[in-house]
Amino acid sequence: MTATRPALRRVRLLFSFLCLMMGLSMFLAAPGTFAQSYQKAVWIPVDNTIERGLESFLERAFADAQEQQADLVILHINTPGGEVDAADQIGQLIRQSPMHTIAYIDNQAFSAGTYIALNANEIIMTPGSSMGAATPIDLAGNAADIKFISGWSKKMSAAASLNNRNPDVARAMVEMDTEFPGLKPKGTVLSLDAQQAKKLGYADRVVSGKEELLASLGVPGDSLQVIEPTGGEKVARWVTSPYVMSLLLVIGLVGIVVELFAPGFGVAGTISLVSFGLYFFGHYVAGFANWLHIGLFVIGILLMILEIFLPGGIVGAIGFISIVTGLVMAAYDTQQGLASLGLAAIVTALVAFLLIKRYGVKGLLGKFVLGDAQRNEEGYVAPKDQRDLAGKTGVALTPLRPAGVVKVDGKRVDAVSAGGFIDAGTAIVVVQVEGTRVVVAEQE
Repeated sequence: MTATRPALRRVRLLFSFLCLMMGLSMFLAAPGTFAQSYQKAVWIPVDNTIERGLESFLERAFADAQEQQADLVILHINTPGGEVDAADQIGQLIRQSPMHTIAYIDNQAFSAGTYIALNANEIIMTPGSSMGAATPIDLAGNAADIKFISGWSKKMSAAASLNNRNPDVARAMVEMDTEFPGLKPKGTVLSLDAQQAKKLGYADRVVSGKEELLASLGVPGDSLQVIEPTGGEKVARWVTSPYVMSLLLVIGLVGIVVELFAPGFGVAGTISLVSFGLYFFGHYVAGFANWLHIGLFVIGILLMILEIFLPGGIVGAIGFISIVTGLVMAAYDTQQGLASLGLAAIVTALVAFLLIKRYGVKGLLGKFVLGDAQRNEEGYVAPKDQRDLAGKTGVALTPLRPAGVVKVDGKRVDAVSAGGFIDAGTAIVVVQVEGTRVVVAEQE
């Protein structure tokens, strides 16, 4: 009996040691403990509306982070949502990144912002922040059609499953017409605050703020590299919004029409040029437009101007096609480009109708037709109408080789011969009068 006590003591000691090691390993493996060690961390803002300009910025930001050999990317998400297509591309960018990505939400990540967060390796929130409400809507503010919602719901579920999150929660954030017991009733969409998200596994941690976040990750605040959008990228983000893009095209086209009714080149023309310039600049910086698209637009404008001097319609038609092609091809999406241009054309046609109704067609034609009348009191004498000389006879006062002077009805008249030379003193007859040009021939 006494011999077995040392053995039993050794077994207990070994068991305690194993339990200690297991507990320690679980502690070290838990996210947010000091066991996590990152060599290089970068901070990237994902704020305001999600659009193609943000997608372009994040592509550049992730590339810069990788060049700096960063192994941790913190996406500071604060967005009401935005374009589904842009969010889809951003989600793919995050999934393909070799760097560990954390979605940090300290305010809101709704709609497309939720999708971006779900693609990250971790989601960390602060008290008072929220996420969800991901039902897609159209430009008019109405819910998208059932087919589109179904596809988006699948994408949200797939993104949730990436990190073993309940896909039904993601679907409840999208599908209004479906009831999810314990989550939401039919006719609503699901939104989660930080504590609810933590309870449902949609937030890995809840921290008080940025300082606690960095401390839990073992990242010193002074070593954190922040990648901000450049000035050009900020303009590109603003311009590539569907609403702003449509507005710029409306202002550009309406400015041209107003300029046609205004004397000289003025404010309307300047605003039009600035609008088109912003449109192409933003899309160029975002990587959607190139010099070919800009060239097509400029050539189209030149051809439209050339149409003034070369009437016939062909040159103008080619110019119009060139302008439309340049504007649509420069857009990030052809369908969106056509929709924005169509809206701008409708508004422009309405403005043109109102201007014509107010000023008449003369206001428009006055840009291309000389409107000043030359008067005698201003030192100008119109040429005398000589059409009554046609068919009358006379005599050549000077030789006509072929021009000269003849006498008809007792008056000296400058004339040209119809063919060949006519000697002085030869009887002539007026065979044609064209304005100031009098043509004579020898009288047979």
